[in-house]
Amino acid sequence: MIKLLFYSAKRRQVRQIDLHARRTLILSALGGLVVVAGLFAGGIRAGLMISDARPDAQALAWQAGLERQTHELEALRALTQENLDALALRVGQMNAHVIRLDALGQRLTAMAELDDGEFDFSRTPGLGGPEDLLMSANGQSNELGDVLRMMEELDVQLADRRTQLAILEDLMLNRNLRARVQPEGRPVASGWLSSRFGRRTDPFTGKPAVHRGVDFAGRPGTKILSAGDGVVIFAGSRYGYGRMVEINHGNGYVTRYAHNTDNLVQVGDTVRKGQAIATMGSTGRATAPHLHFEVLRDGRQVDPLPYIQARR
Repeated sequence: MIKLLFYSAKRRQVRQIDLHARRTLILSALGGLVVVAGLFAGGIRAGLMISDARPDAQALAWQAGLERQTHELEALRALTQENLDALALRVGQMNAHVIRLDALGQRLTAMAELDDGEFDFSRTPGLGGPEDLLMSANGQSNELGDVLRMMEELDVQLADRRTQLAILEDLMLNRNLRARVQPEGRPVASGWLSSRFGRRTDPFTGKPAVHRGVDFAGRPGTKILSAGDGVVIFAGSRYGYGRMVEINHGNGYVTRYAHNTDNLVQVGDTVRKGQAIATMGSTGRATAPHLHFEVLRDGRQVDPLPYIQARR
């Protein structure tokens, strides 16, 4: 038997209750059932709360995913726009290159005196032939990156063509420059060849002498022309030559024009081929109006006749 003691503060006395073992067992079982029922009820309530919270959490997850996809789409759109801008810039640069190449080609055509029908840089060349559209593995046309790579290759080709044309232009300019500075053609506007280069009878002494140039006879005042581009290095009077002009053409070439009535240029002047530099006269050691013309190659007087006849 079990005894329970209860103390009452109000009455200030102790009360004793006697319990049998069976009754105690029954009461303990009932207390355990109450505890289990309470736990079960709490679990049901918690489950309901969790069940009610799941739709809200799922909605939040969906919203977060949608925002993430929206950001990714905006980033992709910005990247695509940047690629399109780069493509437009590259097209503009390539178009400028083509314009410059066309201009260069036109200059080369004019300089080389080529047939414009064969080398016409003002027209787009004819193109044609069957073609197949390049496709990717999934059956779609190549992506923007492939187009940019193709344009990059084309830009390299254009740069190579531009370099080659520039080299060709330099070669042609040098050839044209050499043609202009090398003495050639008749140094007088009118007149006739009256004395050649080499041994002859001196017109004043009648004795054999060496003539270091050629003479062109003509009317007084006939214009004397520069045989090539150059710089005037002497313009004045010199013993035996009378009034004379001397021009340095570069590459070792110098020409002399003597017995002039008047010199039309001064030292330091730049002259062009065919430019009037003096007028024909008979100053100095001369019997009549004429031009004494000399060509010096590396400081040595040579026969001017091959240069005179070399005019194109």
